[in-house]
Amino acid sequence: MADVGGQRPRADVIPELSPLAQERLAYRRSRARRSTLVALVSTVVFAAAVVVGVTSTPGWPRVQVTFLNPAIAWSSLPLILEGLWLNVRVLVVTEIGVLALGLLIAVLRTLRGPVFFPLRALATGYVDLFRGVPLLIALYLIGFGVPALRLQGVPTSTAVLGTITLILIYSAYVAEVFRAGIESIHPSQRAAARSLGLNHRQSMRLVILPQAVRRVLPPLLNDFVALQKDVGLISVLGAVDAIRAAQIVSARTFNFTPYVVAAVLFILLAVPTGRIADAVAARAARRQGLV
Repeated sequence: MADVGGQRPRADVIPELSPLAQERLAYRRSRARRSTLVALVSTVVFAAAVVVGVTSTPGWPRVQVTFLNPAIAWSSLPLILEGLWLNVRVLVVTEIGVLALGLLIAVLRTLRGPVFFPLRALATGYVDLFRGVPLLIALYLIGFGVPALRLQGVPTSTAVLGTITLILIYSAYVAEVFRAGIESIHPSQRAAARSLGLNHRQSMRLVILPQAVRRVLPPLLNDFVALQKDVGLISVLGAVDAIRAAQIVSARTFNFTPYVVAAVLFILLAVPTGRIADAVAARAARRQGLV
């Protein structure tokens, strides 16, 4: 739209702030710098107090030798890293399987009509079963029970059986997350899709599921953060992952430092996913106008 002089205003011209707006902006910036400085100082003071408190305990020299031995940590690192690579591979396969199976179960639980009652009942029973069984017990039952059956063509690898168990357990939790997202979509969305001539499958694939997945992405990422830790439980089946490697070195050296090394590696593996989950949650909150 042209101005009074018949010329269009330039889009790249930033209007100059008023003195009051400039004063408010400067105040906000000073408050932000002050908050950052206070947070930094308080963190340093707290960390220093913890370090001084721990290192001044009577048993600290013994703990330092037993849990924080640099020589043993360095010598055990290659074997633990090799075991961690197994954990990473199991994690990737498990996440793919959990997403696929969890979404399938969630869709089955949201089917309507009496004709689909057997499928809904089967999906509900699956969720109740695998959410109620502790993961450690499920690993023992599947990891040791399936090979005992001596079935032809059934895998007996501890890593494979551990991966299958993780998929079965976590898909029950993820299915409920997906179901919550699907049921949070307003019925008008489904009605609008059907009014456009889409059938149930098309409505679910093109309208309902994209919105549902976007809504449940933060809790979904949190479940995968928990999964990153639980992949270490496959060591109870005998798989030489990071935890089992740390156990082997610890039994050889009579020292617990390898466990600390494995814990640090798992933390480094989980922190990026945790920050991504926080960022996605904050973005969803901003989109909904909650912050």
